[in-house]
Amino acid sequence: MKRLLMHSPITVAALWILVYLLITLFPLMVLLLYPPPAQGFWIDFSVALGFIGLSMMVLQFVLTARVNRIESSYGIDILLQFHRYTSLVAFVMVLAHPIILFIGQPETLQLLNFPQAPWRARLAVLGTLAFLTMVMTTIWRKPLQIPYEPWRASHTILAVLAVGLGFGHAIGVGNYLGLFWKVVLWSGMILFALWLILYVRLIKPWLMMKKPYVVEEILPQRGDVWILALRPLGHEGFTFHPGQFAWLTLNITPFSMREHPFSMSSSGDHADRIEFGIKEIGDFTKRIKDYQPGTRAYLDGPYGVFTIDRYWDSAGFVLIAGGVGITPIYSILLTAAERQDDRPFLLIYAAPTWEEITYREAIEDLKKLLHLTVVYVLRQAQDDWQGDTGYVDRELLAKYIPLHRGSRHYFVCAAPVMMDAVEKALFELEVPVTNVHMEHFNLA
Repeated sequence: MKRLLMHSPITVAALWILVYLLITLFPLMVLLLYPPPAQGFWIDFSVALGFIGLSMMVLQFVLTARVNRIESSYGIDILLQFHRYTSLVAFVMVLAHPIILFIGQPETLQLLNFPQAPWRARLAVLGTLAFLTMVMTTIWRKPLQIPYEPWRASHTILAVLAVGLGFGHAIGVGNYLGLFWKVVLWSGMILFALWLILYVRLIKPWLMMKKPYVVEEILPQRGDVWILALRPLGHEGFTFHPGQFAWLTLNITPFSMREHPFSMSSSGDHADRIEFGIKEIGDFTKRIKDYQPGTRAYLDGPYGVFTIDRYWDSAGFVLIAGGVGITPIYSILLTAAERQDDRPFLLIYAAPTWEEITYREAIEDLKKLLHLTVVYVLRQAQDDWQGDTGYVDRELLAKYIPLHRGSRHYFVCAAPVMMDAVEKALFELEVPVTNVHMEHFNLA
């Protein structure tokens, strides 16, 4: 019993949160050993905010490094959301540090005179400007129409500058890093962050180059979806938990940072052929059909926690898909059929029209192999349509989901508007929040 508890997803996730808090506060607690003379509550408080903000900035590199042990506890979508929010918190702390200092000691305002300010103050100004630019270009990337690849490269450079300049400022001030061993501690944290950058930007792409894939075929599917089938070239490939995704680099080197996340749609137990269901939405996805068999590809994966493999003791599953959100769910059903899973599955699949039901024929075939009930919900149904119409709302869910809500796990993948509506409806229907699992389309 204790062993199961220690390996439960909730327990592991809680432990990672505890680790995050300890690492964030540990450098500050270390600084309190042999502290310098007190300068007043507000001054010391502003310094504490600065150091906590700097610690949080360093930890951002961990959150975005796709560390499997951490990612498997939450999923990359949640980690990236956490990264965004904690970055804003860190920025507020870093900004509050000089503001409180200026209010408590008005004479320090002269440090903003950049040409005449000491170098430690110049580093602080430049680091803050780098952090501000990074935050602003992230929040308004789409309104400013900044392409993803240049933004991603500049985001990394600005992050390194913000952390490095902030650390240089702290050393220059010297009051709290006057002892050599404190400088060594912080230097270790900074070097670890730089190592993560080197690993993500150089080492991992190099490892991916050694395990290439090749496009085997590209097949059309309903709903403007293309099936991209890859096979490993010179290696065994990888298996995955059905419902997971990988970052795909197609026809270019993985060093280019031009990669896109897509859910696998094939069986998770077959490493010799990996398929993706890709809908024509953006510039890259609209070109998928133009690639030829034999095109080189590279995969970074698998990632994600959107899988029934984590809930082997569940009595059954409710799968709710909208449009191309069927892709990871189809992988779940296909793999379950191959494993002869005898648990009940309920699939609620919403689409604009009957002709846009992706994998329609294959899903009907799976009904012969699984204890599978399928509910199609069309927004634009023909006159002879006898099924459900409209949207997946509380009324429709109440009609089909089991009476004992907590006996199933619910997996939802759709457009954001539909996912928000379904999540709210499931909450109102008293489905335990721990039993609801969401997969978002856009991770960038």
